[in-house]
Amino acid sequence: MMRQKRSLDTIHVFNLMVLCFIALFSYSVLGQGKIRRFKWEVKYEFKSPDCFEKLVITVNGKFPGPTIKAQQGDTIVVELKNSFMTENVAVHWHGIRQIGTPWFDGVEGVTQCPILPGEVFTYQFVVDRPGTYMYHSHYGMQRESGLIGMIQVSPPVTEPEPFTYDYDRNVLLTDWYHKSMSEKATGLASIPFKWVGEPQSLLIQGRGRFNCSNYLTTPPSLVSGACNASNTDCSRFVLTVIPGKTYRLRIGSLTALSALSFQLEGHNLTVVEADGHYVEPFTVKNLFIYSGETYSVLLKADQNPRRNYWITTSIVSRPATTPPAIAVLNYYPNHPRRRPPTPESSNLLPEWNDTRSRLAQSLAIKARRGFIHAPPENSDKVIVLLNTQNEVNGYRRWSVNNVSYHHPKTPYLIALKQNLTNAFDWRFTPPENYDSRNYDIFAKPLNANATTSDGIYRLRFNSTVDVILQNANTMNPNNSETHPWHLHGHDFWVLGYGEGKFNESEDPKRYNRVDPIMKNTVAVQPFGWTALRFRADNPGVWSFHCHIESHFFMGMGIVFESGIGKVSNLPSSIMGCGQTKR
Repeated sequence: MMRQKRSLDTIHVFNLMVLCFIALFSYSVLGQGKIRRFKWEVKYEFKSPDCFEKLVITVNGKFPGPTIKAQQGDTIVVELKNSFMTENVAVHWHGIRQIGTPWFDGVEGVTQCPILPGEVFTYQFVVDRPGTYMYHSHYGMQRESGLIGMIQVSPPVTEPEPFTYDYDRNVLLTDWYHKSMSEKATGLASIPFKWVGEPQSLLIQGRGRFNCSNYLTTPPSLVSGACNASNTDCSRFVLTVIPGKTYRLRIGSLTALSALSFQLEGHNLTVVEADGHYVEPFTVKNLFIYSGETYSVLLKADQNPRRNYWITTSIVSRPATTPPAIAVLNYYPNHPRRRPPTPESSNLLPEWNDTRSRLAQSLAIKARRGFIHAPPENSDKVIVLLNTQNEVNGYRRWSVNNVSYHHPKTPYLIALKQNLTNAFDWRFTPPENYDSRNYDIFAKPLNANATTSDGIYRLRFNSTVDVILQNANTMNPNNSETHPWHLHGHDFWVLGYGEGKFNESEDPKRYNRVDPIMKNTVAVQPFGWTALRFRADNPGVWSFHCHIESHFFMGMGIVFESGIGKVSNLPSSIMGCGQTKR
């Protein structure tokens, strides 16, 4: 009896220790964090980011939207008013894992119902780790209309970063179309198919310059005043630096289509962070960046201070007709408008089809020593995803393992939590592989037909999952495209890249299990593969998709669910569509 009492006392003491640890952890991570409140109004305004006037989505009148600055452990509260006249909206906090708040991930059809015109919706979440992140609309193809911005999260003062710098600056890169989102989306969903085409411009921090004299597709009487090269909206972006100082440039890409190269005339860039994780430093002349990625690079203002220099971003990975975007690196006290003495083309731009250089940069990204989080040695499940272009009932689609995704009217998170079994196809599990033995990734699909589904992958909670992204030929001969894939709710280890078809018996032997970088967005190159590993340890329902707007719109994505029973009661604010109206 005495032994049993001692055993119970031991258990009681252990439980008290656990409760104290949880309390201390909560206090250290969350209790000390500040609550940072933002009040945003989202609406359309006429602006001319590249000198051509069109409707642009603004946040409190700004494009890009205001930067959110916070410290690790802070709670972000965004009260968002939808002032669109006819459009819904939802905002995704790109790279924020939403631990404990999956309903605020901001994906219409997956984690919430859209915010209707005139409504006010409040997002509230904790930024649980330092790094560079972004936010953008996640409703239809609305992101490319301008609802974009940056998020900077600094570490606690007691945990200094492993590199030093004097000043911190944002550089947000985008591509820009003159057609409206609705016009492009209608073309993609039409028979015959109408491709969105190449963007008209590239923007650096929301500014570019379209050559108004080239605008010949519309009668002058209809465009009078619409393209004005003297408009202050499209004055060149200027990055001012003090000679001898070191600058941290937080570079993010929210392009709708384009992969980019970013370079500064006469200067090297030292990469130190990627998607919120510290990188073993390496130096580049050209930084390759894909839609959905963020990097921090260190820039030393160590060149001739008596002049200014060009900043350039250009398209890679596709034979684009879009000219590079040009900005100015201004050495103080030179005048910001003082032109550099060299031609605008002074920056050596990489060849658009130089895949090897882009792959080399990806392979160079390793976790920084002292900040390595080793992946689990083995995985519990391997999912191989073949990216193909297909047709469904005559409509052009993108598919994964011959299944083209479409989301239901009732968001998955609500349907699963409320046990709404007829809200989507619970019985269908998308295929976890394809016929790799017989499928020729270098040829047009012999059978272009695919199916559509809203089925999802249901993963065992806390299991380790490998995903192999395999690129193949599109419906055009000798053509394969670059696809940046973004995972919501998690970071993943990038285990490896390769050219050609993934070999399931040989290629895993070459995985980097020692110091792989963790990311939330990764590119898979034309006719190549990328392997990643993640732990399904964040309860909720999470989208995993190509970050090219038109590709995701056309079905290039999947959805993971894990630990739905561990999700807390859902807030009523996320409901109001599909079966939740009842």
